[in-house]
Amino acid sequence: MGSHPLDSLTADELSATSALLAVEKGIDAGWRYASIILREPPKVAVKAWREGDPIVRRSLAVLWNKQSNDVYEAIVNLTEGTLESWEHVPGVTPNFTVDEYHDCDVALRKDPAVREALERRGVDPDLVLFDLWTYGHEVMPEQWRDRRLGWVDIWERATPGGNPYAHPVSGLKVIVDVNTMEVLQIDEGHDRGFPEVDAEYTPELRGIEERQDLTPLDIVQPDGVSFEIEGSLLRWQDWEFRIGFNYREGPVLYQVRFKDGDEYRDVAYRMSLAEMIVPYRDSSFDHYRRTAFDIGEWGFGYMCTSLELGCDCLGEITYLDGVLPDTSGQSRVTKNAICLHEEDDAVLWKHVDPDAGTEVRRMRRFVISVHATVANYEYLVYWRFYPDGNIECEIRATGIMVSTPMEEDAAAFPTGTVVDRRTYAPYHQHFLVARLDLDIDGGDNTVVESDSMAAPLSDANPLGLDLHTQGTVIASEKDAGRLYSWERQRAWKVQNPGKLNAWGAPTAYKLVPTGSFPAMFDESSPILRRNPVIGSTLWVTKHHDSEMWPAGDYPTQSKNDLGNGMSSWIADDENLVDTDVVLWYVFGIHHITRTEDWPIMPVDKVAFTLKPFGFFDRNPSLDAPRSPAKGSCCAGGSCHCDHGAVD
Repeated sequence: MGSHPLDSLTADELSATSALLAVEKGIDAGWRYASIILREPPKVAVKAWREGDPIVRRSLAVLWNKQSNDVYEAIVNLTEGTLESWEHVPGVTPNFTVDEYHDCDVALRKDPAVREALERRGVDPDLVLFDLWTYGHEVMPEQWRDRRLGWVDIWERATPGGNPYAHPVSGLKVIVDVNTMEVLQIDEGHDRGFPEVDAEYTPELRGIEERQDLTPLDIVQPDGVSFEIEGSLLRWQDWEFRIGFNYREGPVLYQVRFKDGDEYRDVAYRMSLAEMIVPYRDSSFDHYRRTAFDIGEWGFGYMCTSLELGCDCLGEITYLDGVLPDTSGQSRVTKNAICLHEEDDAVLWKHVDPDAGTEVRRMRRFVISVHATVANYEYLVYWRFYPDGNIECEIRATGIMVSTPMEEDAAAFPTGTVVDRRTYAPYHQHFLVARLDLDIDGGDNTVVESDSMAAPLSDANPLGLDLHTQGTVIASEKDAGRLYSWERQRAWKVQNPGKLNAWGAPTAYKLVPTGSFPAMFDESSPILRRNPVIGSTLWVTKHHDSEMWPAGDYPTQSKNDLGNGMSSWIADDENLVDTDVVLWYVFGIHHITRTEDWPIMPVDKVAFTLKPFGFFDRNPSLDAPRSPAKGSCCAGGSCHCDHGAVD
């Protein structure tokens, strides 16, 4: 078992959970596990825990009966080997699973009606990709709303090794009961055929050669890495934190602290990605069902892939495996799911003095990364820690855009960009929600919205030079939803009013927003009502152990989050001053598709930063080491360079 209360479940603990439920509740092949996850102890208990104290390990399993579609939550005490609770959860649909995705593909390949529909269009059933999607309540056929319902996109490869998303079978969707894999309906809207597109992206299929004018680029650390990992605990420079991994969020960073002198100071208790919502902004037949909750409906951890040295990661790499359950409750290991390494990041700080010479230090950063394949898209997640106290979360999106044939005489499409012959790629949005449980020097924090503004002209400001900042305390949850303001360069500071720096200001970290954009939905839209969290850039809530998923515990086939999610959490208008707060930052990619994204998309990058703001009394990286100078600019001995070439 794990040696710390927040250690992720081991393979043995996953198996022990399903074995106990088989005995206690007769769970057999007629059931499926949606998930088994660590039942994290209450935050207050974890913070009070000390090494050597006994740990009670619990798992939370979500499973359902395929015949009745009844859903249950089970809490298993792994320490004592007992079932603590078994609760029926009515009216919900758990996340879909990777096993179901593959089972659906197998079933549809054998289905006579599906094969006949494809053959009528001249499609080779052996070259198709069946792409299973979940439904939202607002677009579900009413007669099947009590089922575990999926809809299926169909794509045809030009060759067995060709781009699977190059040739959509437009106007044809299959509606499936995912419990039985019964085809309920073949929904046909139109047939626009297959335009002659230039959609292959590998050199072999394009008939091109890879360029040969680039010399090898490698990263070596001849003396080894500068970090150490013991169990889930990682230390690098002044940083210390724990790394977890689960089916829903993928990587989770716990108990993040920074060593300031001889003291480890709290920065965050728990940080992760809590939801990803991708609405396609196109109401046509091919796309009106296409709104994905990739984290809540499928599980980001389930979709993480094995990473390869030299391809996905470069340098001196340490890998961690991802251990997750399959739908039978047995463990499934994704080798090398998490990459840990250091990177050079150009200059940390520098000054050139004509008398004293040059002082320059190089920046290096520590990176935790995972890659997840979500059907046609890849999402690359990077959590980066810096020696100056900054924390950055960057998401890179790549993969293959969804494409759609147009009518023969169409020259454009209003909700997309023409990317190939008679083919457009629909506009869409990728909303990510980061859950940031920050504990700045402890748990009693206050969030202040910080705006910059020009002072009016006056006798004291005759040239209009003065720039002021204004802070607005987010006092209670009725004010929880905040919007970004470009005009005011808005940011949000999490302060500890009870802990002052040497200059009398509260210690704080600032969330520096980037990649934020408005939802652009009519307020009456059922899509927005289903996921109102995307309606604001930032939400602030009072911490509760049970409040984890801003679009609801069960967003699959959901109608809205009013019963469980952000709207319900803020309804009681709790106090947010000098208390334990959680930030929910909504950011992402507003994807107005472009021809350069076709046939495979170069990475599109978006990030946000948590920056110390009065947390330290001065620059915390003054002790950064000099590196041996390698350039001729230092021959006189007055330059303390930290670079690999002439400055």
